[in-house]
Amino acid sequence: MADPSTYRPATGTIPESPGVYRFSDPRGRVIYVGKAKSLRQRLNSYFADLAGLHPRTRQMVTTASKVEWTVVGTEVEALQLEYNWIKEYDPRFNVRYRDDKTYPVLAVTMHEEYPRLHVYRGPRRKGVRYFGPYAHAWAIRETLDLLLRVFPARTCSTGVFKRHGQIGRPCLLGYIDKCSAPCVGTVTADEHRDIVESFSDFLSGRTDRMVKHLEREMAQASENLEFERAARMRDDLGALRRAMEKQAVVLGDGTDADVVAFAEDELEAAVQIFHVRGGRVRGQRGWVIDKVEPTDTEQLVERFVSQFYGEQHALAGSADDAMQPVPKEILVPVPPADAPALERWLTGLRGSKVSLRVAQRGDKKALAETVARNAKEAFAQHKLRRAGDLTARSAALQEIQENLELDQAPLRIECIDISHVQGTNVVASLVVFEDGLPRKSEYRRFEIRAAAQEGDVASIAEVVRRRFRRYLAETADEPDPGGPSGEVGPGDTVRTGIDPETGRPKRFAYPPNLLVVDGAKPQVDAAAAELAELGITDVAVCGLAKRLEEVWLPDDTDPVILSRTSEGLYLLQRVRDEAHRFAITYHRQRRSQGMTASVLDGVPGLGPARRQALLKHFGSVRKLRAADVDEIAGIPGFGRQTAESVVAALHGGDDAQGDGDDGDGDR
Repeated sequence: MADPSTYRPATGTIPESPGVYRFSDPRGRVIYVGKAKSLRQRLNSYFADLAGLHPRTRQMVTTASKVEWTVVGTEVEALQLEYNWIKEYDPRFNVRYRDDKTYPVLAVTMHEEYPRLHVYRGPRRKGVRYFGPYAHAWAIRETLDLLLRVFPARTCSTGVFKRHGQIGRPCLLGYIDKCSAPCVGTVTADEHRDIVESFSDFLSGRTDRMVKHLEREMAQASENLEFERAARMRDDLGALRRAMEKQAVVLGDGTDADVVAFAEDELEAAVQIFHVRGGRVRGQRGWVIDKVEPTDTEQLVERFVSQFYGEQHALAGSADDAMQPVPKEILVPVPPADAPALERWLTGLRGSKVSLRVAQRGDKKALAETVARNAKEAFAQHKLRRAGDLTARSAALQEIQENLELDQAPLRIECIDISHVQGTNVVASLVVFEDGLPRKSEYRRFEIRAAAQEGDVASIAEVVRRRFRRYLAETADEPDPGGPSGEVGPGDTVRTGIDPETGRPKRFAYPPNLLVVDGAKPQVDAAAAELAELGITDVAVCGLAKRLEEVWLPDDTDPVILSRTSEGLYLLQRVRDEAHRFAITYHRQRRSQGMTASVLDGVPGLGPARRQALLKHFGSVRKLRAADVDEIAGIPGFGRQTAESVVAALHGGDDAQGDGDDGDGDR
């Protein structure tokens, strides 16, 4: 634990100007970013008596070894720089928004010839319109079921769409008039797109126009004595009104606003946000926030608004989102201290005036109270889940430490697994768990090279060798910290693992506390031997055998047996199973690529365009095999030398001269 006084800036060197500051640990990783109107006043507060600091602030300043700052001209500049640094460095002590789940949205694939409506979770994509988020996927399906009667747009996957186009018969939805069946040409691409555009307009809030249009058509049909058509219009109106009831009007003036509320204690806070567009609640989201230092509601509002809308604006820049990411009005429980600066920054993101205020009366105040009740309920549920979750993870790490006789709890665990089919397409995965949770950004995949034909043991050894050679290479330019305690003194350097140009961690810069391999004693001994040869002694190794779930340690003749109800065994199983999942996914990808590879892939001078021209001319590979050199050379764009190479590739080099390279080299 570092003493903050060892890196405290000299008296009088901290400016009183506004700016952004960042704390870094001995490895050079940024662990906290903040901003202040007066850098001197704010930073001095961190170097007060440790006993008087907030527990997490105390942990942060004793973990850090350096503090730096950047002076800015205005508070708006400080907001922007703080947001950029938090996004770039992902500091571990900053407020983090842990969303319990990815909220489902209704996606409309406008970039396709025949746009599709479907439920979607995941990153936003260009050319797709999104409506939501919704709290539950079934809410989207219920809304779709009601609206497809009025807007019979395509909802099927690409495979289903193509199959029904080939057989010339629509699916069930086409027969019951919940799809206009563009797959069989019932409507043209333009007519189908008009249906989808009307659907999008309705969900975007332009409901009155659609209702009035249907009422006019129903009246006209009735006047023309077209009673069946009028009855169908009447039923369509009923479906629209039921869909509108599911998104109840909460603000009568058609307001576009986000309503934010918090529930908090000293260590954590829950935030809820309702998205209101066209006077209706179009979506809801919730997060749980860790407080790193004493943070009041004003500061929570400021940090949430800057991070959330900065992120939403960045996402909207790469997707066709149906809902403006920054609304005209943001209703918060209390105004932040620098509300004018935040409003100017938000106005710049939106491109028009944005108001940040507190609801005082009427429908907006009633909605704000509803959001606050949701925040309190979400916080209570989180507390119940978190208690069991933290207890289980802490118990698991402690059990692993005790049973494997480790010096410390394995806060970082890495696991290696090998995947192949009878020695072909051999690949490996490396997954990372920190504090008992997967850290997917650190996952790595390997293509096995020299050891591919020598079995799993040799493959494990190759992956360990490659992974830890990279670790040594990325930290070799800087010696270990001086002193027996490992503390950093004046003039000492450390293994930072930080890229000096980007300021970001290198890919293999941090070693695990525990390396797990999928296997028994032979795999474990191979991994331990590679580490010993590389001179790495501070990484523990174990193996988890699938058959009896035994834990093997290097040089031990008998395995360690953990209880079947052990939290430690459960965590090791999760790590092993995740490595297996990641490896087999990559193996299937490689195998599918190999199955689609052509015997012509390795022919010199034969690119994708020429391969396609060959197949188009002859119609199939079988007919191409029957062709001679003169026939191939007669195709426009082909010469005799290329034709000879093609024949050689198809006949193994017997029918013509050529190198016979089939493209099966190391991939």
